[in-house]
Amino acid sequence: MIKSIYYLNGETKTDLSEEEIRVAFESNQGVLWVDMIESDYKESEKILLDLFHFHPLAVSDALDEVHVPRVDDWGDYLYLVLHSVTFDPAQKEVFQTNELDIFLGKQYLVTYQNVAIPDVDKVREYIERDPRFLQRGADHLFYKLADDLVGETLPVVDLMDDAIDSIEDRMFKGSNKLLLEEIFTLKRSLLHLRRILMPQREVFNKLARGDDHVIDEQERVFFRDIYDHMVRLYDISESLRDLISGVLETYLSVINNRMNDVMKTLTIITTLFMPISFLTGFFGMNFFAADPPFLAWTSETMLIIVICIFVLLPSGMFIWMRGRKWMNPMDRKDE
Repeated sequence: MIKSIYYLNGETKTDLSEEEIRVAFESNQGVLWVDMIESDYKESEKILLDLFHFHPLAVSDALDEVHVPRVDDWGDYLYLVLHSVTFDPAQKEVFQTNELDIFLGKQYLVTYQNVAIPDVDKVREYIERDPRFLQRGADHLFYKLADDLVGETLPVVDLMDDAIDSIEDRMFKGSNKLLLEEIFTLKRSLLHLRRILMPQREVFNKLARGDDHVIDEQERVFFRDIYDHMVRLYDISESLRDLISGVLETYLSVINNRMNDVMKTLTIITTLFMPISFLTGFFGMNFFAADPPFLAWTSETMLIIVICIFVLLPSGMFIWMRGRKWMNPMDRKDE
């Protein structure tokens, strides 16, 4: 599907035919925006090569390959790659990025979406209703598109921050495999976000510096504004990466503390019953099958004595360990 907008002398025309696009492009007047959305490969290649005469390498990059954000200066036009990001913990693919390939000339803007990006559709619908951004040229139209793409990244970062807060709240209520998977999924998502934000930040840094001849000098200030937003987003993402790393370390510490509590309980039980086990093994050797002549006590008396030992010895050890604060090491004072 191909959408188009052409602005000339205060009039806006939409959904141009291929021949009308050719005429508008060759006239080198007004502002032309051609948006190719999930269009056929051969049709898109024909338009980009034969109609706009873009370099085959740039066309191949736009149609065939997946790139990180970048900008290439081809003299009469710029080839750019930007990414939109989405984050939804309820989806199987929690964090997703969609590539937007852009050709920017003095009088035209050509975009290619391999997967439809809602933010681009919103900008196009807004431009159709209000052509003010078309009046200032193609570079200002591109600024509007880029600004909306970057602006939609901040809610994604906020959602990631909320997800970290949710994990922190649930971390001390119980540990399970699902919670650990969420931590690692969020950690990978933040790493992926960083891989997008860092090169995309440099794209707008280059556009703001004025190394090309496509964007007017008076429009550079707008791209410097986007660059400032990208710097802020990158700093926030780095803070979130540090935060999720701290959450993972805290989670592992909580698990280790719970394991220590279990081991402490098992150790106490083992220690309490160790004397009983010893006495049971010792007196189970049939010494008292008959009353020995060298003992003044009968077997019945000895049985009562052993039972008393079985009761009093563990109880005494329990009281002694509580007095030593071994039941709760956190309450123990330095001696």
